[in-house]
Amino acid sequence: MSIRHSLLALLQDEPRYGYQLRGEFEERTGATWPLNIGQVYTTLDRLERDELVAKDGDDGDGHVIYSITAAGRAEVMGWFAAPVAAANPPRNELAIKLALAMTLDGVDVAAVIQAQRTASMRLLQDYTRQRRTAAGNAGTGISGTQGVGEANDAAWLLVLDSLIFSTEAEVRWLDHCEGWMAQRAVAARKSAKPVAGAQLKQRTTTSTAKAVSQ
Repeated sequence: MSIRHSLLALLQDEPRYGYQLRGEFEERTGATWPLNIGQVYTTLDRLERDELVAKDGDDGDGHVIYSITAAGRAEVMGWFAAPVAAANPPRNELAIKLALAMTLDGVDVAAVIQAQRTASMRLLQDYTRQRRTAAGNAGTGISGTQGVGEANDAAWLLVLDSLIFSTEAEVRWLDHCEGWMAQRAVAARKSAKPVAGAQLKQRTTTSTAKAVSQ
């Protein structure tokens, strides 16, 4: 997640101080990815260093106000125009866990998959309930006034849709992993039968040879 560009996008709307930026970000994304305030101010310092934002006085209560510069506007518009790069995908802890589980002795991979599926299904149900509630609020205007409130509702619905689709994909992938493992187990059993038969035949031949020699 690009905190840098997210803060620039919010400053493009209007000048703000750090706590306002954190609050606006969490409100517009449903607090799905909460920001650490220290991270916000560290990012603002870097943006100021890069001349993408500038300090614009304070609000009278000691909060430093930041405003976006022309270079900052160009930066954030370039971010919106460019696709999100997928060349370096983020670490997927679940994929890493399963990969390691399959390569280590003593780990019940099927149990790992089942536990994750249960958790993912519970999360999917929770996201679906949240979406129904958010859709109802957006339709009745409960969660906000006309204009900004409706835009925030719509943004939150899009975030929930993304979370739902991602979780559904995770469940499908877990189903795929389980099916793939079952196929491997069947193949392993089939390949073991000829070996066992050959060993039995070898033992029988050896026994017969010994009996003849006696």
